[in-house]
Amino acid sequence: MLTILALASIVLLGIVPQQSEAIVIYTGWERHALVGSDIRLSCSFFSWRWTSEDVTFSWSYRPDGARDSISIFHYTGGAPYVDNKGPFRDRLEFVGNPARRDGSILLKNLDYGDNGTFTCDAKNPPDIVGRASSVRLLVFEKVPIQAGVITGAIIGAVLGLLVLIVVIYYLMRFLVARRVFNLSVSKHGRKGKGKEGSQQRQIF
Repeated sequence: MLTILALASIVLLGIVPQQSEAIVIYTGWERHALVGSDIRLSCSFFSWRWTSEDVTFSWSYRPDGARDSISIFHYTGGAPYVDNKGPFRDRLEFVGNPARRDGSILLKNLDYGDNGTFTCDAKNPPDIVGRASSVRLLVFEKVPIQAGVITGAIIGAVLGLLVLIVVIYYLMRFLVARRVFNLSVSKHGRKGKGKEGSQQRQIF
């Protein structure tokens, strides 16, 4: 038994240092927006370390139908840098807060040509090992009905579940109260019959 515990301790000690060097990056999966509107693309990360002064964020963009990605934004050394030649050179604003592990960007005046995949990568030295996260942007003239229907269905399902839970709760309370009442009536009834029987025995 002691041998097993010792081996388990060695394994855990071997795993912890590897985890402490990992960084996990989060973005949305898919975003919808209207032509001419602005949209915020969020990027955050989880790290085992405190937020470093050397934290960096990098955004790249791959248009629909293209094979290669292009760099559109980089944050390093406490300052944001927007690519001055890319498609978002005049339409991209850094709205994140690196101290809070937020590397979000704002894209302005969207057009159909902005459809594509945006990838965010982050480093929080010494936590630098991690996988970049991507979010797909779809620009429409009108928000697709399918998205609204799905959202409405989800909200309806959640509300329906909450109503069902409330109904079951009050139904259970009613059944318990009814059972307690019946047991109480039955108990008092037996006591009453017992008293009548004893009185009759005394008379005879």
